[in-house]
Amino acid sequence: MNEIEIREIKDIEMNDCLNLVWKTFLEFEAPDYTQEGIEEFKKSIFDNEWIKQRRFIGAFENNSLIGMIATKNGNHIALFFVDGKYHKRGIGRKLYQYAVKQNNTGYFTVNSSPYAHEVYKHLGFEDTDEKQSVNGLIFYPMKNDKIN
Repeated sequence: MNEIEIREIKDIEMNDCLNLVWKTFLEFEAPDYTQEGIEEFKKSIFDNEWIKQRRFIGAFENNSLIGMIATKNGNHIALFFVDGKYHKRGIGRKLYQYAVKQNNTGYFTVNSSPYAHEVYKHLGFEDTDEKQSVNGLIFYPMKNDKIN
């Protein structure tokens, strides 16, 4: 595997980032969702105001975006996706570690999809409530307060 560069996503790269999110969501997440949930997710990620309120970090291999993490308020993970071809290579962990270095609150929260639930557990997150569904989006509220 080539060297992976982790850095902020530039405005000019945002379309590539959102396309990666959408493609990966459809492949791995959407099977767990109703049509209402799929539409709700799509509405969020293509809403410019929603995007402006988040910080986007990317993983790049040979200048190609292969993964991303977006945070809100420095301590909430809003999006976290790695291209399926790159799963189980530590790219998600590198993205998360970069986000941890940028976080000065001492904790992270996330509303984890069913697909990513075990991934977040491996990163040290614990459930804070039961599985929930809002507007068709299914998630587990989780928190990791042992990041520093």
